[in-house]
Amino acid sequence: MHIGKSWEDEYPFIKPASSFLGGHDYDYIIVGGGTVGCPLAATLSQNFRVLLLERGDVPFDNVNISYFDNMVYNLMDTSPKSASQAFVSTDGVPNYRAKVLGGGTCINAGFYSRASTRFIEEAGWDVELAHNSYAWIERQIVHQPKLKRFQRTFLNGLLESGVLPFNGVTNDHLYGTKITGTIFDERNYRYTAANLLTSGKPGNLEVLIHATVQKLLFTKIGNRLHVTGVEFEDENWNQHQVFLSKGTKSEIILSSGTIGSTQILLLSGIGPSDELLKLNISMVLENGFVGKSLSDCSTNYALVQSEGNVDITPPQVVGIPKEGVYIEAFGGLTFPGKVIRFGEKHNSTQRTRQTRLDVKNGLNEISFKKELMGGYVLTKVIKPISRGQMNLISNSVYDQPLVTFNYYSSQKDLTVCVSGLQLIRKIIKSNSFKNITNINHKELGGTTLVDDEDSLKKLCKETVRTIYHYHGGCNVGRVVNNEYKVYGVDRLRVIDGSIFNESPGTNPQATLMMIGRYMGIKILTNRLGNNADGI
Repeated sequence: MHIGKSWEDEYPFIKPASSFLGGHDYDYIIVGGGTVGCPLAATLSQNFRVLLLERGDVPFDNVNISYFDNMVYNLMDTSPKSASQAFVSTDGVPNYRAKVLGGGTCINAGFYSRASTRFIEEAGWDVELAHNSYAWIERQIVHQPKLKRFQRTFLNGLLESGVLPFNGVTNDHLYGTKITGTIFDERNYRYTAANLLTSGKPGNLEVLIHATVQKLLFTKIGNRLHVTGVEFEDENWNQHQVFLSKGTKSEIILSSGTIGSTQILLLSGIGPSDELLKLNISMVLENGFVGKSLSDCSTNYALVQSEGNVDITPPQVVGIPKEGVYIEAFGGLTFPGKVIRFGEKHNSTQRTRQTRLDVKNGLNEISFKKELMGGYVLTKVIKPISRGQMNLISNSVYDQPLVTFNYYSSQKDLTVCVSGLQLIRKIIKSNSFKNITNINHKELGGTTLVDDEDSLKKLCKETVRTIYHYHGGCNVGRVVNNEYKVYGVDRLRVIDGSIFNESPGTNPQATLMMIGRYMGIKILTNRLGNNADGI
């Protein structure tokens, strides 16, 4: 957003849902103004009338979103305008969903890295168009980070530990160690997917905030099921219906995220009949795969204490070894959940300032720390075999579904985790880390870190965390085809992380924004050919 200019001036097409008067049909209705929905809406609006529905507020005047130092307060906010929604999976792991225009790009750590060439090719994407779509995002909101002490130490520790080669500064996914892009600028100010809406065509684009979609609306033409519109509720609890134009090529696109899009399909009557009928949801289309094959990239964090305060820094460096894990690091702050502790001084008189807040949904006393004497090194299993599912608990969109990931139910995932822990220990024992810590390298939280695999597997399970990279539930080949059209329904697509069988790249936000742009261009060119404007 430009300095001195209000967001209302820069985004005149964004209105509260209560302002909706109806009377218009739309070529495209996009449900979910998040990481995918914003670039998708901006692109489609170049040629067609687009309505974007977002259940959350705008991010532009929220200082807890805008600055990384305030990230912990962003997650702690439980007000009606909160950008995040806390929940706990049935595995007992605390988690967050985005609830804001811009989606996960408003509450994440800003790490920007493209998917691998392998992922792009296996997805069947046009490589040149994917590259151009990434570049479109990067020109607008991606920056080159400036490393501070903890991130420099981590980078050198990776190199000392053999995570080679050093690939310098690059957004590309390459084996070895690299510095990658960030959506924070040199002032530590966050840019989000919502900023991409400025590339839209204002006369064709409408964005409604505080618009909570309840369900999809359908009709049958002959023996074909067509989606016709959506029903949503505004911030004053008033109900509205909005419809597609009559053209057969008009579409509703779900981009509400892994949980949101899956939940809307189920609430609309598309899913396993036995589960939906129990909740008095009228069946529209039987598909037993909706909500299944849910997966999260299991993660384990190691807390590394240092000799002095560490600047608060987001992840800016990543190690991409061949052990099936990614290695990243945070400096100067902590998040809820169990962690592995390296070098903790139990008799230390040093203290950190803490803020505590009780959060509903089973999140008992989350602790956030500022001025942390150290940082975190984390390992993420990149392509977990373990799978879970999502189940509705009621027929209301306001009730958080039950989410199960079944972390480390696969022995292969446990073996990969062990490799990650061994690599973390090697990094923290490097000469680089010795320069900032007084770690007793034989101790781990007061106990000896043994080398036997069974003990390390137990440690993986005891300290499992999320890095918020869950995916699946509307998987390609099961719920949608390779153009992301929902099987058995005309004019309905799903485009977000729920279609993926694995999380793209080291961190998915780059590819999620890219696919919004990519699919927008694909839809326009398939519909208009060379007559598509402004893309």
